[in-house]
Amino acid sequence: MIRKPLFVAAGVMAAGSLAAPALAAPNTPAGTITVTVPRLGVAEYHRPYMAGWVEPAGGGPARTLWVWYDIKKAGREPGTKWLADLRSWWRKGGRSLALPADGLSGQTRAPGAYRIPLPAGLKPGAYTLFVEAARETGGRELVQVPFSLPLRPAPSGASGHAELGQISVSLR
Repeated sequence: MIRKPLFVAAGVMAAGSLAAPALAAPNTPAGTITVTVPRLGVAEYHRPYMAGWVEPAGGGPARTLWVWYDIKKAGREPGTKWLADLRSWWRKGGRSLALPADGLSGQTRAPGAYRIPLPAGLKPGAYTLFVEAARETGGRELVQVPFSLPLRPAPSGASGHAELGQISVSLR
């Protein structure tokens, strides 16, 4: 079963300083990212914190597409305290992101498959999608998926080994 994320993706899909692909309407997503959170058979299961971002293949600034964490946690230790456990994302720009970020932040997700729109504002070229997950009393995992715009009909994808399942980028 494919589930749609609960957050509003308006901030993700808004065209920024990057030019839109020639054939796409200004706010039409360039494609779809599918992220699978696997069901793990462990005694103490906690939903993973997760972040996804895109970088140009030749290097350049990272663009955060989503960050899922315990946004409702209040008190002495807010949910943002453990975002630094998403080490790669944290270093690439997570620490400077004001959270919660409208259109990017969302609650952690239960096991299942989720679709996230690939922003329309990406220029044609080669990119790498990074998806990172960290789970309390669990592990950490980073999956990279190279893809090119315009997207080809066959999806690009990779699979995690423990904390992440199948990750793919495909045409809408």
